Amino acid sequence: MFENYDPREGKRLQILNEEGQLNTDLQDMPLLTNKQALEAYKIMVLTRVADEWAVSLNRQGRMPTYPPVKGQEANSIGSILAIKSDDWFVQAFRELGGLLIREVPLSQHYLYYLGNEMGSYYERDKYHILPISVPIASQLPHAVGLAYAEQYRGTKKIAIVFNGDGGTSVGDFHESLNFAGVWKAPIIFYVQNNQYAISVPRHSQTASTTIAEKAFGYGFEGIQVDGNDVFAVYAATKIAAAHARKGNGPTLIEGFTYRLGAHTTADDPTRYREDDEVADWIKRDPLIRLEKYVLQKKLISEKQIEKLRQDAKKQAVAAFEEADNFQKESLDNTFRYTFKSLPPIMAEQLEQRRQLEGGSR
Repeated sequence: MFENYDPREGKRLQILNEEGQLNTDLQDMPLLTNKQALEAYKIMVLTRVADEWAVSLNRQGRMPTYPPVKGQEANSIGSILAIKSDDWFVQAFRELGGLLIREVPLSQHYLYYLGNEMGSYYERDKYHILPISVPIASQLPHAVGLAYAEQYRGTKKIAIVFNGDGGTSVGDFHESLNFAGVWKAPIIFYVQNNQYAISVPRHSQTASTTIAEKAFGYGFEGIQVDGNDVFAVYAATKIAAAHARKGNGPTLIEGFTYRLGAHTTADDPTRYREDDEVADWIKRDPLIRLEKYVLQKKLISEKQIEKLRQDAKKQAVAAFEEADNFQKESLDNTFRYTFKSLPPIMAEQLEQRRQLEGGSR
């Protein structure tokens, strides 16, 4: 497939168009089954509703700063559906759909954004997920290390790591691709190109025509896909995963997508992009596109969709309440997770803080 979609030739993989119709010339691609397409749709609805609820909670003063996922859901949903449940999933911070595919409780997602350390805890053998690493692109070297470790151990497990277009300007990105290429590590680098790194447009990040073509400089394959097409995301990831398991090394997938909302709830996107641009991308909304498909295939009815949305809202509300009522963080937790044994100077600082706060723990 890769040779037929060389990004240096301006080619981009799309299977499901904006009208919810499959490209019949691509039937040889690995396609989602009806069951998988319906699962993807249901998860996408929950992701969208839970995401919009989080933004609403922020506006109510009940949720701290939050990064919306709206418009990018197909990227993590399609890709995580395409790999095995024990493959490593290294997230950036807009992969809520992928987390739900792995059956991570929605309450844990909310818990993280409420600032609770338990929101970062993923039981290793259950989820095979790394927590969010806040410094941009710092998760990439960890992902390469995981992939190399699996290669060293002789397993057939792979890793997939997500990053944004802005993260491709960070040194960790280049170092990770370089090591992965040299070692032929079984890893997929998935860049969600949502056109903006906060307020900086993609053309200010790099002079290369695409992000996908960067892969060739490191000696491996790169492909650009329509990141609002869950079928294209699934197909590219499925083929890249098989490629990695055979010992052929990494793949860089660029999901060409768009952030319909703000970078975070602390951002005002109207200051750096035009309404007409957003309106044009709304027509390509991955949720609307997939909804048209499942309706045309009669996999779900309009009535069932309405109930699905209502149930999703109830689930989101309940999940936040569970997170909000979770045991609150203690003072000790601000010191607990950096060192195995607390150094004397930090133990002294902790004691000073306790005294200042009246001995509270």
